[in-house]
Amino acid sequence: MDFEKINIFGKGNSNDEYAEYFDGHSYLNPLVGKDSPLYLANVTFEPGCRNHWHVHRSEEGGGQILLCTAGHGVYQEWGKEPIELAPGDVIVIKPGVKHWHGATPGSWFSHVSIEVPGKATSTQWLEPVDADFYAKLG
Repeated sequence: MDFEKINIFGKGNSNDEYAEYFDGHSYLNPLVGKDSPLYLANVTFEPGCRNHWHVHRSEEGGGQILLCTAGHGVYQEWGKEPIELAPGDVIVIKPGVKHWHGATPGSWFSHVSIEVPGKATSTQWLEPVDADFYAKLG
């Protein structure tokens, strides 16, 4: 099946603003306007694309929710085994949790990213995911 047809929120434009924090190519399609109190965007990863380890910081509230919508992906928290992701899966990421997510090496993947509102929120970008480790994932 054509990934463009099943990617219901659309691929969007090249995610150039955050490209330095991704290995591979990703696309970003904001789903709400800049004046919205909630950041909501569809993120699409080409096969083999994943973001670097990162932490969502917040003094109060915050974190991230991923709603998996198309393809096959991977999510991993620091010190834990990776989790395979498929359409319909939901991942709730609490603030302060070091993690990464992206496509599997052989599949496109999309998720809706919801940045949970909070006080003094930020994202701390860290090191890339180990390439040898990632290459062994399904």
